[in-house]
Amino acid sequence: MTFLHGINVNEVKKTSRSIATVATAVIGLVATAPDAVAGAFPLDTAVKIVNLDEAIEEAGATGTLRASLRAIAGQVSAPIVVVRVAPGATPADTAAAIVGTDEAGVKTGMQALLTASAQLNMHPRIIGAPGLESEQVTKSLVIVARRLRARVYAKAIGDDRDEAVAHRGLFPNARELTLLWPSVTAPYGADGSSIAVPVAAVAMGARAAIDQEQGWHKTLSNVALADLDGLAADVTFDIQDPECDANVLNAAELVTVVRIAGDLRFWGNRTCADPASDFVFESACRTAQILADTVALGLVWAMDRPLLPSLAKDIVEQINEKFRQEKRAGRILGAVAVFEGAKNPVEQLKAGKLLIGYRYTFVPPLEALGLEQEISDEFFADFASLVAAN
Repeated sequence: MTFLHGINVNEVKKTSRSIATVATAVIGLVATAPDAVAGAFPLDTAVKIVNLDEAIEEAGATGTLRASLRAIAGQVSAPIVVVRVAPGATPADTAAAIVGTDEAGVKTGMQALLTASAQLNMHPRIIGAPGLESEQVTKSLVIVARRLRARVYAKAIGDDRDEAVAHRGLFPNARELTLLWPSVTAPYGADGSSIAVPVAAVAMGARAAIDQEQGWHKTLSNVALADLDGLAADVTFDIQDPECDANVLNAAELVTVVRIAGDLRFWGNRTCADPASDFVFESACRTAQILADTVALGLVWAMDRPLLPSLAKDIVEQINEKFRQEKRAGRILGAVAVFEGAKNPVEQLKAGKLLIGYRYTFVPPLEALGLEQEISDEFFADFASLVAAN
């Protein structure tokens, strides 16, 4: 060791701590597949899809798993968590198996999606049970979505537009839910024939694709969909006609499918939230969910550290730096975090409790554009001079 009577200073590079946005394009799929390879898809167990093409083959020919995976694959390549359930002897038994149970910590059916974070290090944020929808199943998916801070995509049940609108009325305050109508078709049959595909699976894939390509702040609406070739029911569409089927469905907070410039697209931005709430837009609900998880998980480092004023200051600054990043990226209009002394009395601080408040403004979609068209004589003003010049 070199002798030194003094102080030696070594310069080291400081690693800055920052908050990372949580992964959003993670799909949680609940499905039936009686002929599936049992080892690949054990019942009532969250399974990570590693190879999507291989998973489609292992899903077997019956049930909903194969069709759902194929529909998702037509839109995106994204992380997928699958929970396979056994169909019952009756529709009620099947619905009960899909909903599942949570007894003494053992979870079956869709409840198994709650285990994905711990078991697979994957947090499903886009969930559904395509082709298995019922009032009971969809309502139960909403409950699971609230716990996961995820979004549910489900088909509205109905043979026509009015029945679909009536089905929407069964979910008066479900901001986590997007209802879709009608079903769609794709050339996935033998020799490329057109067959029905589960619309909720298409939406789940499209949602993940939009997250990857544009961001979680963009709604599902007005993005071209791959592979699809038609609708299972007639939906009239005219962007200027408030009486067309698409607008009637949107007015009832249903997302539909329309064709624009040759491409089929989802059309509609609304959730099943209370119309008087702040969460009528899909982007509003997802912003709330993703900011909540991003901020909370990004501050795990601060837990159990000595509660000094410097810690509170560091927390506030770190949150605000993340908000500045999100604003620059266009994913929020603005946000700010603050420490308020009045909300942190001595007794609370002494008990190891710190309260930091923040407020934000989400980015709404341009849902209605007004244009004023006026006939005018003003462009005749220089008519004579233009004639003379020619």
